[in-house]
Amino acid sequence: MEWLPAWWHWLVLGIVLMLAELAIPAFFIIWFGLGAVLLGLLLLLAPGLSLTTQLLAWTLASVALTVMWFRVFRTDAHKTRVGQTSGAAIGEIGLLTTLVAPYQPGQVRFQKPVLGAEQWECRADDNIAAGERVQVVSVEGSYVKVIKQQH
Repeated sequence: MEWLPAWWHWLVLGIVLMLAELAIPAFFIIWFGLGAVLLGLLLLLAPGLSLTTQLLAWTLASVALTVMWFRVFRTDAHKTRVGQTSGAAIGEIGLLTTLVAPYQPGQVRFQKPVLGAEQWECRADDNIAAGERVQVVSVEGSYVKVIKQQH
């Protein structure tokens, strides 16, 4: 008779793998840990699965969780894609880090990258003090044109 892992063996393996994610921050090992936890819970409901079936179920669960993470749950909407139009930046709100005036460019910082950068050189038609919230109205070459955000 071959030795079969019990349900709690898979739970322990899952917890160990999830804790290993803390030491090796690749955000990849966690899915194998969750797959092991799922298999442990499956064995509670359906004990007596063969070792081959258990390993296959663990592999399928781990791969399915990994694919779901990269395809479904992980949205990269905050990242710039090649060929993205400058129109995607219009309307974005940022915080001025330096004064901007009609003939003096300033710097604006965004919470999330806009066209691939968190900080942009900016220009404006009016004087706007550092620390003010501004809105992008156009992208003109290598800088953005901003206006003071209307409340």
